Amino acid sequence: MKFIQQYLKSTENFGTYILTGIFVFLGLLIGNFTTLLLAYALAPNLHVSADGNPFAQFDTNTQLILIMLPFVFALYALMLSIRYVHKRPILSLFTARSKFDWKRYFFAFGVWLTILLVMLAILVATSENQVFWNLNGSTFLMLVAISLVLFPIQTAAEEAFFRGWLFQGIGKRFKHAWLSILITGIIFGLMHGANPEIEKIGYGIFAYYILSGIFLGIIAHLDDGLELGMGYHAANNIFASVILTNDWQAFHTDAMFIDTAPPSFGWDAILTLAIIQPLFLLIFGKVYKWKNWRTQLFKSYEDGPSNPPTRNSNKELIDDL
Repeated sequence: MKFIQQYLKSTENFGTYILTGIFVFLGLLIGNFTTLLLAYALAPNLHVSADGNPFAQFDTNTQLILIMLPFVFALYALMLSIRYVHKRPILSLFTARSKFDWKRYFFAFGVWLTILLVMLAILVATSENQVFWNLNGSTFLMLVAISLVLFPIQTAAEEAFFRGWLFQGIGKRFKHAWLSILITGIIFGLMHGANPEIEKIGYGIFAYYILSGIFLGIIAHLDDGLELGMGYHAANNIFASVILTNDWQAFHTDAMFIDTAPPSFGWDAILTLAIIQPLFLLIFGKVYKWKNWRTQLFKSYEDGPSNPPTRNSNKELIDDL
């Protein structure tokens, strides 16, 4: 059974998707409320800064924890909803395989992180007075620990919601993978509208988010799971937290390097969309032997016999994760 057809393992309907959407939203609300309570407990005189940051008076590591915590609640709400509302295995949200493939996850993570490091080296070598050493020895090790724990959760929450639950739900309605890929990619891009990058760079940055969402959707469909996309996404965000930061992106850290160039839709973003992501599709396709790409993307997936969920499938995900 294809990843897009995992809904066949349940008896879900339109109402279950509405209910799950509400539960995930409530998970985010509870997460944000819990985060604010924690912030007020740490700083009773908490106030919002001029740029709208409610956690500006905390050190950067504490800010990062507070920003990331709501994603933990959202992911937990989504997983519980899959199990008890959709009544299908939690594993089916992440992959069509019998268990989560960590080798795929770390392969994508390692390849993308390596390319990002190469692009950083080129940036440092070719730019003058733009990228500076920024490492703070007193905070860096804690930053690494926080990033390695929370960013995989944050990116797993986004991938599971967009390329898992929403992707499968749209697939159930339209029976065409390309529509699921396109729609989830657009929604993924638009959901980044609140990021400060939009104000700084302009609406053109939406193209980066939307096309990246489409790229991740293609990977999820052709590979029958989220492992590659989750690894890629986690590497991207950990790099932006630990290795290279700036003073205008969504979160600020004491990363190893800081880019002081003004906000722009730079060569690195264009290179990623035009060359690197298509190249990734070829590499992944070769390594994992993806076949009949055009058929896989554009054929109609008709509903087949339902496979009832099993307790073991949920246990496998807990064991693997």
